[in-house]
Amino acid sequence: MTDLIFVADEAAMLLLGEKLASKTTAPAVIFLHGDLGAGKSTLARGFMKGLGYRGRVKSPTYTLVEPYELEGSTIYHMDLYRLADPEELEFIGIRDIMSDNSICLIEWPEKAGNRLMKPTISININYLDNGRNVKITATDPAIQSFINEL
Repeated sequence: MTDLIFVADEAAMLLLGEKLASKTTAPAVIFLHGDLGAGKSTLARGFMKGLGYRGRVKSPTYTLVEPYELEGSTIYHMDLYRLADPEELEFIGIRDIMSDNSICLIEWPEKAGNRLMKPTISININYLDNGRNVKITATDPAIQSFINEL
């Protein structure tokens, strides 16, 4: 269990995503929990930047999934908020997406029922005054140790 990390603003959320990316390798499944507007997509943009992606990171709100190709791996940013039924994940190829050479950033994973792999990293973002409290837990002890030092 980790302590909460206070994130004051958008720039700090981007930086947190970058730092987390510096310690994450494929395969990985990252669950992003939080209310609408909490900063899940902002953290994902920072994560992509931390992996070296220099293009625009689009919100997958309407497409459900946006893939990004990076040096031998694919990063999938998913937003399941509009998912009407977990069965829809089969139509977008969820089994192929969650592969050995991918990192999956999944917003609103609770909408998927039991159709997702267990997360490597779980991130909970909650409003706190003008900032956010972020709680990160990881199954990999090395990543968890890094998180505990943030």
